Amino acid sequence: MFERLPTVPRSQELVDRAFRRSSRSEKGAKYQESMVRTAGNMLSDNLANLIRKFPSIERLPPFYRELLDVMVGMDKMRISLARVSWASKQVGQISREHLRKMRSAEDKISVRKKAFGRMASVLRSVEGDLFYLGEARDRLRKLPTLDLDLPTIIIAGYPNVGKSSFLARVTGARPQVAAYPFTTRGIIVGHMTRGNLRYQVLDTPGLLDRPLFDRNEIELQAMAALRHLQGVVIFLVDPSGHCGYPLEEQLDLLDSLKGWIQLPVLDVYNKCDITEGAKRGLSISTLTGEGVDLAVEGAIELIQSSVSLSF
Repeated sequence: MFERLPTVPRSQELVDRAFRRSSRSEKGAKYQESMVRTAGNMLSDNLANLIRKFPSIERLPPFYRELLDVMVGMDKMRISLARVSWASKQVGQISREHLRKMRSAEDKISVRKKAFGRMASVLRSVEGDLFYLGEARDRLRKLPTLDLDLPTIIIAGYPNVGKSSFLARVTGARPQVAAYPFTTRGIIVGHMTRGNLRYQVLDTPGLLDRPLFDRNEIELQAMAALRHLQGVVIFLVDPSGHCGYPLEEQLDLLDSLKGWIQLPVLDVYNKCDITEGAKRGLSISTLTGEGVDLAVEGAIELIQSSVSLSF
């Protein structure tokens, strides 16, 4: 969705490039006019093209719109894009205004310098917006591209319960796995095929059982997936306590999620190789692979059931 976002140049870079290009205009009686026209067109067009290459926020699917808001701020992006659009139009207006003045001016060099000064001033006024858009571009490009039409298995749960290991086990994806919480800093996607169908499997950042306004950016990415994607949720629980969170807290989060998300949820207890069987849900071990296929089959059955019920 965001991998084609363009590199965003700094304002001084745009100005230097435009003024250098204008100096190569064809020499002659209208050399100064040609310089103003070339610089104005180049600055105005570069800014306008930059705006066009950013996706329309209103046309984004709700999932991506919420991710954009979580990661870079939707209102802030709207404002910066609007300001850069204003700068594009303002530079064009400055160019046209000074070209008219040049027709009757004796000192065309002075008029050209004033035009260049005003153009540079406009670009400096949106320096912060260009910097923000560049930072936003770099962050958004790291988001995975999801097929919103593919049946999706969303892996959720507390940090360090084995979500990334589950993804690696069923899809062959290689997310970072470590024995400390919040290893997953964003949504990671893998794919698997069962029968003739292809499935999308998402490893979401760890969630904690706390109010929405207390959740950090990493958790809010997981919430966006749970709120907007279609499919089934595999909620991983670590009854061993090795994840650093009591079983009771994990079950409270599980019950809380079941109260507001619209997707079917499959309870799956991990680390059965070091704990007794689960009191509810399936028992698996992402370390040995025991029970993992049963969990996947259960998730696929839930997806197929929900599809059948929708007709």
